[in-house]
Amino acid sequence: MKTLLAFIRRNVKVFFKDKGMFFTSLITPLILLVLYATFLSKVYKESFMTALPGGFTIPEKLLNGTVTCQMTAALLAVSSVTVSFCSNLLMISDKAIGTVRDFTVSPVKKSVMALGYYISSAVTTLTVSFTALALCFVYLAFQGWYLTISDVILVIADVCLLTLFGTALSSCINFFLSTNGQASAVGTIVSTGYGFLCGAYMPIATFSDSLQRVLMFLPGTYGTSLLRNHLMRGVFAEMESIGFPGDVMTEIRDSIDCNLYFGDTSVSVFSMAIILTGSILLFTGLFVTFNMFIKRKEK
Repeated sequence: MKTLLAFIRRNVKVFFKDKGMFFTSLITPLILLVLYATFLSKVYKESFMTALPGGFTIPEKLLNGTVTCQMTAALLAVSSVTVSFCSNLLMISDKAIGTVRDFTVSPVKKSVMALGYYISSAVTTLTVSFTALALCFVYLAFQGWYLTISDVILVIADVCLLTLFGTALSSCINFFLSTNGQASAVGTIVSTGYGFLCGAYMPIATFSDSLQRVLMFLPGTYGTSLLRNHLMRGVFAEMESIGFPGDVMTEIRDSIDCNLYFGDTSVSVFSMAIILTGSILLFTGLFVTFNMFIKRKEK
């Protein structure tokens, strides 16, 4: 246990000591927040107002809160996963410069190394994710705050789940990489494509039926929807209190992926959390299996 804790501390210190690596991880959510605040908020507002049935109006504060919650969910859903690929670069960097060979000739077991990389990556990613979450909460407070204490706790739990999912996924993928060039290429692909595949940049409801069916098999889809449901529960409650009928609320939830349907079956929020948790266990198990397989092979 002492060896594991020492290895985790070493990895975390190396990550935060490298200012370039830390700020590279942090800049992703910051850029997304600036883009949403300066450019995309107007697009979101116009899209939301267009989707409302004729004759319906919405207070400016509620509109701002609705759009900001939607943008915050998208930002956190993307950054919680993509940042984990940046924080996991240390494992690849150690391979590239030969540090791993120094560890393997020492008393440090490979299982301890693997667990140490996994936990330290989760810790560093959570640090960046919670920093981004705090900035989003500050921005949300100025735009329109409708969250309760329970909503905030659930959102924090969602960010933890998504971060663990990103850590497990990146650990499995980065396990097979051995150079910084490979890591950079994979990170670029993930950063570019993940936001679309998980429904963060564009709601899945806007995609074709065939693509929707495919994306419903991806865990990230449920993670994004989970965040949206918890962030937007307060604004939905406010809409209902000012007279929005049930069928209109259902249309709004469907249009922004708060309601997900696997075939003809509606997926509950609890089921989304179970699917995301199961995915974390699956990819973590794969990462453990990869390490066990290589260890046996070397023997």
